[in-house]
Amino acid sequence: MQQTESEMPAKDQALASSPPPAGPCAMVIFGGTGDLAGRKLFPALYNMVKSKLLSQDFAIVGVGRNDYTHEQYRQVMKEKLQSFATSAVDPALRDWLIKRVYYLAGDFSDPQLYLRLKQTLVEIAQKDHNLEGNYFFYLATSPAFFGTIVDQLGASGLAKEVNGQWRRVVFEKPFGNDLQSAKELNCQVSKVLAERQIFRIDHYLGKETVQNILVFRFSNGIFEPIWNRRYIDHIQITVAETVGVEKRGGYFDMAGTLRDMVPNHLFQLVSLTTMEPPISFNPGSVHDEQSKILHAIQPFRDEDVLHYAIRGQYDAGLVKGERVPAYRAEEGVPPDSKTETFVALKLMIDNWRWAGVPIYLRTGKSLAERRTEIAVQFKRAPLVLFRNTPVSSLDANQLIIHISPDEGISLRFGAKIPGAQMKVGAVKMSFNYLDYFGATANTGYEVLLYDGIMGDQTLYQRADMVEAGWAVVDPILDVWKALSPRNFPNYKAGSWGPEEATNVMARDGRSWREIKE
Repeated sequence: MQQTESEMPAKDQALASSPPPAGPCAMVIFGGTGDLAGRKLFPALYNMVKSKLLSQDFAIVGVGRNDYTHEQYRQVMKEKLQSFATSAVDPALRDWLIKRVYYLAGDFSDPQLYLRLKQTLVEIAQKDHNLEGNYFFYLATSPAFFGTIVDQLGASGLAKEVNGQWRRVVFEKPFGNDLQSAKELNCQVSKVLAERQIFRIDHYLGKETVQNILVFRFSNGIFEPIWNRRYIDHIQITVAETVGVEKRGGYFDMAGTLRDMVPNHLFQLVSLTTMEPPISFNPGSVHDEQSKILHAIQPFRDEDVLHYAIRGQYDAGLVKGERVPAYRAEEGVPPDSKTETFVALKLMIDNWRWAGVPIYLRTGKSLAERRTEIAVQFKRAPLVLFRNTPVSSLDANQLIIHISPDEGISLRFGAKIPGAQMKVGAVKMSFNYLDYFGATANTGYEVLLYDGIMGDQTLYQRADMVEAGWAVVDPILDVWKALSPRNFPNYKAGSWGPEEATNVMARDGRSWREIKE
């Protein structure tokens, strides 16, 4: 007797629902010799080969400044793949991918580079792989080149869609460095590309648990009815890193944690956690609801920034027993830098569902633990039932969505402690992806690359979402620019950030969830 899908074990269901391979296309990686290509994109493409998600007619063209031949570039990427693959490398699958790799050297502002690229793509299609004229351009470069590359793609005709051929462009973050620059970049690229061709990537949305937020909320009848201001006291979102700036000091000091993390990663988590149910899971419907939430975040007035936007910079300390230098001692960082490496915010959302429910965000570098999670704290039950028992207080229920490093969901609730007396203890039920669905080799880019090739923009950001995020952040940037921090560095590496972040919640009679290894 044949099993229905609902009767299958979770691991078998996952295998039974494997998506079809993508159609023929070429992926052109601008910045093809950079760190992102070697560490993330090629390992992700290898995992897609392993999962049979790529067409036989697939090719990769790396574009960079290094003067490589096709063979030299293939060898470099072969070595990178060997170093950064997320699982043991099968030589046959590796070679299948590497033989589809090509390379062009040139200056991103040189029109001749794009004419040579156009010719190379034609030659690949004629000699090796029938690409059907479908091109997927990935901008793994500094954002300073985004506008230039798009203009050149337009001028060369590479961005033009004719006879059913598709052309798509992926933009790495950050998309702009403030509201004005984001608007200008949106305007510039929209002169060349239609919105359906523009894919603004946020690799956090490639994580299974982030995608599962929507499934968890909208496929379970027991949670959605209580997902509102009547039952939820507050929400905490933590994105904590134990690493410092490593060798990115020069770039990071110009950006800072607020620009680097909040308008993209954290606001994506906010919008998915708090959005209204979309009418369907098509990209436009999901983006509509995300955009509404971002527009509903109360704007920060100057005095709000002083009370509810906290910044910090790490000093020397110990992280996991290893000595870490102060941020100002990192390579490429000025000794008097005023750039923040930690941010905590208190947000309020002006809509019917979330009125009066604060959302607390914190993110930083060189913190005590590497952890990304969303903690939903429910309102406490009334104590009146237990007034004549030894129970003197009740803990609040908490639902924790664990995003990294371990993916899963846990629920904390009260249960009677065995014994003659009435005593209540906190217990936890937890679900771990690894236990139910098995280990998956994943960089966080596989599903995003697949969706990009398939033309599905659900996990990408729309223009209005990008601008709405920057609109919230801009007033904070303005105040911080006008008022330099006087107490930097103000937290030790290996701690949970500056004391002011604790005070933001303490003033409301709340505290950050204690996160332990």
